[in-house]
Amino acid sequence: MQIHSMKNQGFSKRQVAEKLEMDFRTVSKYLSMTPEEYELTVLNRERRRNLGLYEGVVIDWLKKHPDMSAAQVLDWLKEHYYVCVSERSARRFVERIRKQYFIPKAKGQERQYTALEDPPMGAQMQVDLGVANVFDLASRNYRKLFCVACVLSHSRYKWGSWYTRALTSRQLLEALSDCFENLGGMTKELVFDQDRLVAVDENYGDIIFTREFEQFRLSSGFEVHLCRGGDPESKGRIEAGVKYFKNNFAKNRYFTDINAWNASFQEWLDRTGNAKIHGITKRVPAEVFEQERLFLKPVPLTKKTVETIVTRLVHKNNTVFYEGNRYSLPLKTYRPGRKVVLDVDGEILKIRDDFDAFLIAEHKLSKSKGELIQNNHHKRDTSEKLDLIQETLLVSLGGGEDAGIFLRQVRILKPRYARDQFDLAKEVIKNHSYAAVEKALSFCVSNSLFSAVEFRNAAQYFEANLKNELEEASKHPKVTVLKTPVTARKRELAEYERIVKGGDSK
Repeated sequence: MQIHSMKNQGFSKRQVAEKLEMDFRTVSKYLSMTPEEYELTVLNRERRRNLGLYEGVVIDWLKKHPDMSAAQVLDWLKEHYYVCVSERSARRFVERIRKQYFIPKAKGQERQYTALEDPPMGAQMQVDLGVANVFDLASRNYRKLFCVACVLSHSRYKWGSWYTRALTSRQLLEALSDCFENLGGMTKELVFDQDRLVAVDENYGDIIFTREFEQFRLSSGFEVHLCRGGDPESKGRIEAGVKYFKNNFAKNRYFTDINAWNASFQEWLDRTGNAKIHGITKRVPAEVFEQERLFLKPVPLTKKTVETIVTRLVHKNNTVFYEGNRYSLPLKTYRPGRKVVLDVDGEILKIRDDFDAFLIAEHKLSKSKGELIQNNHHKRDTSEKLDLIQETLLVSLGGGEDAGIFLRQVRILKPRYARDQFDLAKEVIKNHSYAAVEKALSFCVSNSLFSAVEFRNAAQYFEANLKNELEEASKHPKVTVLKTPVTARKRELAEYERIVKGGDSK
């Protein structure tokens, strides 16, 4: 209203902008609006951004549903009032209301814990990964640093190493090797969370480890205790250790270089982390460790046995993730649990089969993040067409009526597996005699067994029978069949009468 009033008094747009300390373009935009348009656009947008207008509504929701999360509150505000704010703002808003109006968040049933005795010296070490936000002096902004933390369960002696990027399997194993070397040995058991760098599946107790970690574990000779999913309390010593690293070392510390950071961290461990009296054991970890060191197992030469293998799971859409991007694979590469090996050669990413190192695909590495690098050739199924496979099989089976019926019915009854069925039929024709294949085909059609599996079983049966018949025939002398007809000599009836009466038979 001030803008329109000053304009009516004769001020120019630029004068109005200078006096009201506004941008010239904003003044022009508001002058072009009617009061109704201003109400619908600007004021409505401000209302949607001002969470204070909805404080009463949110209080009612929280009192009625004390277990509501800030994310759900924001979703309901968007649904009913078209609110447009960030999740962080909504989280702070809900947190302020809970404190101001004493509305604590309802929790589930309290879990009961029991104290456990410390394991013997040299028996166990717990390992975990952590992330800390630190201020980078070079970029003048906050960044993430990743750490591997290890703590000996008996002495509470701590060790760790920091990285600028999320750890790979190779880096984790190198960190463990450095830890063993620093400690002068290793414990009998290592405790891990269910991290993808360590285990693929808990598998009801028969744990399936990643290839790299299994290789390292077998060569080192330690046992692994894997925590249950979503149960960090079962490794409370290392959870407390990670918090200690983050809050007592990394917090409020400026980052310049990762090597300088790790050097400062080792000094902090010697000065504080392992030198202060532990709050629970009431002993100095460094002093207890000097005794525990004698109970550690010798460290094998693990660095020579660990290969720098980077593996990835193949996703259902026939892609693999690498360095924040997705790279395509040919159709039908995926199968549940299949892995591939990634090999970086300069700027080329080579994707090989995990079993026999067969080259599956090649891509140029992308320097961006979140991209899909796709070879158009991978979108197409370059395998042989199904119609052509069926025609070829029909010829191989003799082209008869039974062959045509069998192949058509297989394709109709098993449309999703027709290609697999035809491939199996090819193997049957290749591995069995023509006579066995012909009998098997006739048997399947006459008994309505339209399946390549049944066709294979029948061919195996008839092949075995043919073999038995040949072996049986080889045991008897051959019978020669005369080609000229043999005529028996005929006698007169009078001669038979004389023989019966006892007369001369001549």
